[in-house]
Amino acid sequence: MKLYLLTSLASLATALPHYTFPALTGTSDWQYVRQTLNYQSNAGVTDVNSQAIRCYQGAGGKSASTQTVAAGSSVGFKANPNIFHPGPLQFYMAKVPSGQSISSWDGSGNVWFKIASQGPTISGGQMNWPSLNAGSVSVTIPSSTPAGDYLLRVEHIALHQASNAGGAQFYISCAQVKVTGGGTGNPSPLVSFPGAYSPNDPGIKVNIYSGTSSYTAPGPAVWRG
Repeated sequence: MKLYLLTSLASLATALPHYTFPALTGTSDWQYVRQTLNYQSNAGVTDVNSQAIRCYQGAGGKSASTQTVAAGSSVGFKANPNIFHPGPLQFYMAKVPSGQSISSWDGSGNVWFKIASQGPTISGGQMNWPSLNAGSVSVTIPSSTPAGDYLLRVEHIALHQASNAGGAQFYISCAQVKVTGGGTGNPSPLVSFPGAYSPNDPGIKVNIYSGTSSYTAPGPAVWRG
């Protein structure tokens, strides 16, 4: 009995640090966010060349509705339970092509543009990550984003085991949003998932405990709108 209890506690301790982004702030889980494969396990994606790196969806998952948001406004995601690991926080958007439905579009192709990237502050060789232990995160939709239906992708990259290729853990969700009051911006550069990242990118394969003096998050430049 004692051995079983110790094993159970060890397994629980291992599982607890994982997390998901199941909801937009103030809404129900998986109401506007596409249900991810880790909705029960909370485990992260480790293969940047897998289809899971896009929205971490599985076939037959719960259907999501679409939330209306105004260009220039802030959109938040709930973290469940919290962001327990150090690493960067990034947000991407992808516009649903004309003639396709947001409910069925898979987000494939060179359609994704980055709208925010939050890295660490570094002092004395120590990295401090603003999102660590956060229960929610948010991003502002650029005011010149053209109106229309979009996938809004939140990504947190846990780097506590990232000194070897495949050690970084990606925690990802995609919300369905309809942007209103938009502008005439031309979001760029556009990238695909998978395709935007390599396992050996310096922001993915990195020892954050080695006293490094800089950090560059993976992916394209941020489109400021």
